[in-house]
Amino acid sequence: RCLLKMVKENFVVPEEILSFCCNGLQGSTSPAREPGEQEEVLGAMANPLPARNPTEVQMSQLVLPCHTNHRGELSTGQLLKWIDTAACLSAERHAGCPCVTASMDDMYFEHTISVGQVVNIKAKVNRAFNSSMEVGIQVSYEDLCSGKHCSICKAYASFVAQGPSGSKVKLKPLTPQTEEEKIEYSIAAERRRMRLVHKDTLKDLLTRSPRETELETRDGSVAVPAEKTRVESVELVLPPHANHQGNTFGGQIMAWMENVATIAASRLCHAHPTLRAIEMFHFRGPSQVGDRLVLKAIVNNAFKNSMEVGVCAEAHGQEMSVSRRHINSAFMTFVVLDEDGHPRTLPMVAPEPGDGERRYREASARKKIRLDRYNNVSALKMLVAKANWALAREKEKVRMYTLEEDKFLSFRIEMSVRIAASQAFSLLSDLRRRHEWDRHYARAELVQQVDDDDMIYHVVSQTLSHENKPQDFVILASRRKPCSKGDPYVVAFRSVTLPTHPASDGFTRGETLCSGFCIWPESEEMSKVAYYNQATPGYLNYVTTNVAGLSSNFCATFEACEKFLLKNKEDLIVRL
Repeated sequence: RCLLKMVKENFVVPEEILSFCCNGLQGSTSPAREPGEQEEVLGAMANPLPARNPTEVQMSQLVLPCHTNHRGELSTGQLLKWIDTAACLSAERHAGCPCVTASMDDMYFEHTISVGQVVNIKAKVNRAFNSSMEVGIQVSYEDLCSGKHCSICKAYASFVAQGPSGSKVKLKPLTPQTEEEKIEYSIAAERRRMRLVHKDTLKDLLTRSPRETELETRDGSVAVPAEKTRVESVELVLPPHANHQGNTFGGQIMAWMENVATIAASRLCHAHPTLRAIEMFHFRGPSQVGDRLVLKAIVNNAFKNSMEVGVCAEAHGQEMSVSRRHINSAFMTFVVLDEDGHPRTLPMVAPEPGDGERRYREASARKKIRLDRYNNVSALKMLVAKANWALAREKEKVRMYTLEEDKFLSFRIEMSVRIAASQAFSLLSDLRRRHEWDRHYARAELVQQVDDDDMIYHVVSQTLSHENKPQDFVILASRRKPCSKGDPYVVAFRSVTLPTHPASDGFTRGETLCSGFCIWPESEEMSKVAYYNQATPGYLNYVTTNVAGLSSNFCATFEACEKFLLKNKEDLIVRL
């Protein structure tokens, strides 16, 4: 109105224009909407899009020739830099202060990325602990010409918040909102545990592997001495290599490590290898501008179609002979692809005596059971967190739910029991006592104590297979106490392969994909006990029969479990 008054006082304006402008102030001059269109607009205003995670960071990078290797594919080292940058920005959004990379979990690269394509990286904090947090990273590529999108890898990084003079900062808790965020939040505690015991796990693998190195034999192949693949390279840390805190950028260190590992792999196969997987980067300490970083790599073992390269980084001051600091170490898996994209057969490796033989045995052990313990608990937590469970039957206190997904049928049976959660956890985690309440179990023998919380059992079942033989299983049982308030006690079961217990003629070897107990405390003397099982095709007929016929078998077994818990809780209290 002020603008119109000024125009009328200083300019000659036709009356119809002034009238049009004044009408525009009183009401909208846009065309009227149809009733359906008005409802659509009002509905969109009433149902806004879900709030975006405040820690989420999105990064898009166009792959240029300077980012690629000789094949015109994005260098993995460059990708690691981008991943680390996005993850650090997400961590600092939550912490509100500088953060440093503590570790980067195992990564598996599904595809390569070419010049001209776009790398899309999304990072967000999954869970915050005391002074550290887990950041989940999703990487995909986009072809601008075809519009195609494809997943590249998924990674998890651990960051530590730092205050003045490098002091640790206590982080505020993070509350997950979406179903996906709740699943990641739940599993983050198990991933954190595996990071903390990573070094002990490697020692355990070495202890359990045979002391004498048995070299693999391969027709027509001559073993290459591992010493011929050894690489050592030095890098001077300059200001462009440092982050905003003056420390060497974690992504830069990972890129240098990937470079020397690729050279070592090339020396074995005399070809250009492709990086397929990286086992956890673990940052042991910082380095600064002016440091000399010595990077060492060697092929630890070569399997038929893949090889493992061990790589480490050490920091030195100006005097290279003193003050050596171990900065980082990792294991990288490479393959060599033929023209059709299939992995080629690789030469064998002859390890050097001593440390070389140790690394050779470690690589073999890692290849066999690298992810068994991690997947054991995380798979159960992912099953627990799914939202589409349907109530199939309720009998008195026992409730039975089912979940249909693809070719799997999962079931969940739960009830409240008058027992403390810690007591139920102790009784249900020992498979040697399961035959006392589960009639399908004949016996269970503890064959290997992996650590205090992970045991491997040989289980014999009462159930006969189609071959009219009893079934047996080799099962890894993992028990986990709650990480924080609201988390359940977890006892997870999963079949594993154990060289000392191969399949025998007297049994039909069965498989447990994912099963176990989750126990939530409802009060000091009450607990909700839930049993989960993801049925394999061989077990599916048994499960389907019980669901379709509403048989009381499941409920009777779980009621027997309740009696077992109530009967033995007093004995447990006395022993404690």
